[in-house]
Parts: sequence; C-alpha cells; structure tokens
Amino acid sequence: MTEPDEIRRLRERVSELETELAARRQQVTGELARRRFSWRAVVSALLITFACLLAPLSVTAVWASRQVSDTDRYLETVAPLADDPAVQRTISDAVSNAILDAVDFQSIATETLDAVAQQGVPPRVAANLHALSGPLVNGIENFVRSQVDKLVASPQFATVWRQANETAHASLVNLLEGNQGGALSAQNDTVTLNLAPIIAEVKQRMVAGGFGLADKIPVVNKSIVLVQSDGVTKAQGLYRLLNTLGTWLPVIALVLLVSGVFVARDRRRALLKGSLGFAGAMLVLGVALTLARVFYLNALPSEVLSRDAGGVVFDTIVRFLRYGLRAVGVLALIVALAAYFTGPSNAAVQARAKLAGGIGSLRGRAEAAGLNTGRVGGWTFAHKRLLLIASVVGGALVLTLWSRPTVTVVVVTAVVVLFVVALIEFIGRPPVTAGGDPPSAPA
Repeated sequence: MTEPDEIRRLRERVSELETELAARRQQVTGELARRRFSWRAVVSALLITFACLLAPLSVTAVWASRQVSDTDRYLETVAPLADDPAVQRTISDAVSNAILDAVDFQSIATETLDAVAQQGVPPRVAANLHALSGPLVNGIENFVRSQVDKLVASPQFATVWRQANETAHASLVNLLEGNQGGALSAQNDTVTLNLAPIIAEVKQRMVAGGFGLADKIPVVNKSIVLVQSDGVTKAQGLYRLLNTLGTWLPVIALVLLVSGVFVARDRRRALLKGSLGFAGAMLVLGVALTLARVFYLNALPSEVLSRDAGGVVFDTIVRFLRYGLRAVGVLALIVALAAYFTGPSNAAVQARAKLAGGIGSLRGRAEAAGLNTGRVGGWTFAHKRLLLIASVVGGALVLTLWSRPTVTVVVVTAVVVLFVVALIEFIGRPPVTAGGDPPSAPA
C-alpha cells in the first residue's frame, strides 16, 4: 500500500472516530439531561415541599391536641398567670367592680344609720349620722377592694385560680369546638368570660374571714368581653381541624419527608434541603405567632384588659407552642449541619479530616501512655457503621419519646450523640497489618 493510500485510510479512520465521539457525547448529554429532569427529582421535590408546608400545622396540631385539650397540661400552662402582677390587678378590678355593682352598699349604710337614729339618740346626733353615709360607703368599698386585692396577691390564690380554671377548662374546649355555655362563650364573633365562679370563690373566702356583709353578695352572672374579632369563628374551625389531626399530621409530615429523601438520587442533599425547609417553616410559624399577638391585642377591649395583661395572657397560653417550634427548628438545623458535614464539599472533607486526625492523635497518645482498647477496640472498629447508626437512632428515639422536648433537650441530645460518635471513633482501633500499618477504616 502506497503512502498516500495509508494517509487516506488514517484520515477516514479519524473521521469515523470523531463521528463516534460526537455521537457518544450527544448520548451522554441526553442521559445527563434525563437524569437532571428525572421523575425522581420532581417527586422528591414535591414530597419534601409538602412536608415543609405541613410542618407548622403539625407543631400547632400537637399543641392544640395536647396542651389545650388536656386539662392537666392546660392548668400547667395557665398556672403562672396567677402570679403575674398585671393579671392580678385586672382580676382584682373586675371582681371588685362586679361585687360592688351587685350589692347596694349605699342603701345598706342608709338603712343602718336610720336604724341607729331611731334608737333614741339626740336629734343633733341623729342629724349628723346621715353625714357619715358617704364616708361609710367609701370605707366599705375600700375594704372590699382591699380584701379582694389581698386574696388575689396571697399564695392561696394559686389554689383558687387552679380551681377556677379547672372548672372553666371544659367551657374553653366547648368554646373552641363551637359549643356555647359555661364560663366562656362566643357569640357574634365576641368572646366573653363569666366571672361567677371566681366571685363565688371570693365571697366564700371573705365570709370565712369574718366579713359578714359578703353574705349579701348574690350569684353574679356578670360577663366581660375578652375579644371582639371576626377571627373567633375562624379559630374555632381551625381548632377542630387541628385537634382532629393532632396525632396524624406530624406522622404524615415525617413520612413525606422520609419518602422525599428516599426517592431522591442525592439523598444527602435532599435531607439537607428538607431540614432547612423545616427550619424555615418554624421561622414562619414564629412570625405568624408574633402577628397573631398583635391582632389579639388590637382586638382586646381596653376596658377589659390592659395591653400588658393581654400580652402576658397570650404569651403564657402559647409558650409551649413556641417551645415546640423552637425545638423543631433547632433539631432541623442540627440535621442540616450533619448532612452538610457528611457531604463532599471541601469544607466538609477538611472538617472530617481534622476531626479524624485529632481523634487518631489522641488515641496514639493514649496508647503511648499504656492505654490500649485491645479486643474491644478491634470489635468496635469492625462494627463501627452499625454502632454509629445505633447512636443516631438512639438520639432520635429520645426526642421522639420525650413528652415535650425543648431546645435544651434537643441540643443536649445532639451533644451526647456527637460525644458517643467521637467515643466510637476513639475506641475503634484499626487492627495492625503484617507490615505494621493499620488498614483504612471501612467505608
């Protein structure tokens, strides 16, 4: 074969190879595009998005079903209000005014002075007795207010407050469920509180304390307006929905999140995004509570509760809801950090390398000092993956079984899990090979 023929054949072969390479490149590009827009990515994104949307409702549903509906937890929630000065001042004023409105002390004073005047006293004295009517009534009213103030400020008021709220709790649940009657009622988007149970308790204690005029206090069914807002009926509907879904909504949200992570091609990245989504959802819920507080105070009649007292009542009622959303938000951030630092980024790789190097150096110093884990270290190294998974699952079980995990509980649990993981890495001593070098850790 001549040289021109060889060159021509080589050129044809090069042309064939270039054609095959172009076709292969096109095929790879198509596969990458299909992978990028695969159904798994779409389904994973949808599942994680729905889970993040349900997260705030889940935390609120747990609060509604466990904190509001349960009598013991409700009493635990409202117990601090009995010691708040602003709330005590409001209760004292409302109860005192109700008693003074129900009993005509002016008539009682007039009748008493008339009876004294008819007992044969000198006319000049009888004429002056009626001048004492005003000061006598003022003294009685001041005495009533002082007795109510002392009762409300006394340690015994906590018992009265608990009893009153225990009686009113069923009425509160009925109110939220849309039923009427009891100490609380809602009509025409107005929430009212019946003071009769508290006044009856105050009357009983005043009589027992020697204030005989308290016997004249009748059964008072006076109600005060707490809220006037079109949000009352909306809150009732939302409560019924959340109370019904209180058990299942968190489970559904977690199932959606786990399913979205499982379907995704890059599960670590999906877990990272889902965790950040949960943290963002808790932030949104916190902002919503702040706005709800503003709306509540704006709808609260100033003649019923001061803004200070109303703010204290709102903050006390929703404080466990705030604890819950903070705990979930912190847990989500911890999971997101764990997902990030187990990833392939340079920062994550360097952090893991420094941690492993530090633990290895510490192990080396311990062995140089005569401390050797022996067979336990070899067994721990061989079962490292299983032990690490068990540590994480154990921490998750602690948070799941904890009745009301707070931010402190979440952080302490995460620190304990991290310590256990570091301890496993420290104890798990790689076996020494024949050449004297330990093998690399199992993947």
